[in-house]
Amino acid sequence: MRQPKFIDYILLTALSLIWASAFFNIKIATYSFGPVTIAFLRVFFGSIPVLLLCYYKNIKIEAFSKDWYWFAMIGFINLVVPFFLIAYGVKSVQSNLAAILMSTTPLSSTVLAHFYTKNEKFNIIKTIGILIGFSGIIFLFSDNILIDQNNFISALLILLGSTCYVIGGVLTLKISKKKNENVTGSILIWAIIILFPLVALTEQPWQSIPRTDSLISVIYLGIVPTGIAWLLRFRILTQNGLIFQSQVSYLIPLFGVILGYIFLEELITIKVLISLLAVCIGIYFVRKGDNWSLKL
Repeated sequence: MRQPKFIDYILLTALSLIWASAFFNIKIATYSFGPVTIAFLRVFFGSIPVLLLCYYKNIKIEAFSKDWYWFAMIGFINLVVPFFLIAYGVKSVQSNLAAILMSTTPLSSTVLAHFYTKNEKFNIIKTIGILIGFSGIIFLFSDNILIDQNNFISALLILLGSTCYVIGGVLTLKISKKKNENVTGSILIWAIIILFPLVALTEQPWQSIPRTDSLISVIYLGIVPTGIAWLLRFRILTQNGLIFQSQVSYLIPLFGVILGYIFLEELITIKVLISLLAVCIGIYFVRKGDNWSLKL
């Protein structure tokens, strides 16, 4: 991997902004669409740039190969369930809270990696990071101004959605030898297959006329944060490696809070700022723990 250049930091910041922008756009999408519809439209529009890239690079899509059950399972756990849970939760809580809750993914992945991988065990630095990060989330749930008995469950569902991302990532290790484009295209196809009948049976969005801003947001969610962002992430990974790319974890919650304030005028309380700081510090220690493990 080459040393990061100025353009690499620009692309990393752009990726962080794109992923952070998903949260306030999900909020806008909920004005007209149900959570199943939002999840379906995200994977449908998100599949377009990925499948076009596979066609351009002549990469075979193995969605219906002998490993189809892995693609279907990962598509369900890594896309269908979290996209639904996040959309359902964001309908009742501020998008900036969702950004902070979702930023716990590196912390959850560290916990699961300890139990399900051989080379990513806990050390003292990682443990400190996990404790600080999750303490920030617990503190966030004590903010009675933004999280109360009416939306407490919604906030928990968003947190559960972030955990599904982590579980899906662990399952992806089972097919890690396959090309990233093939894996992503295949799980998107299976997510579409799973979600389409659910949309038809439950929400039937074609029977209503959505708001223009909601329609724009849901198309944006699919093409940009779900599709193009993945391609940008893959470019950063191949050029600069996983450790450099993982720095988006610090920026996403920060940008998520800022964008929620700019576009939706969402309230930012002292507890939100303290929780945000604690999560970022926790992620920092976890990353330091990863580097420490590599040196041992």
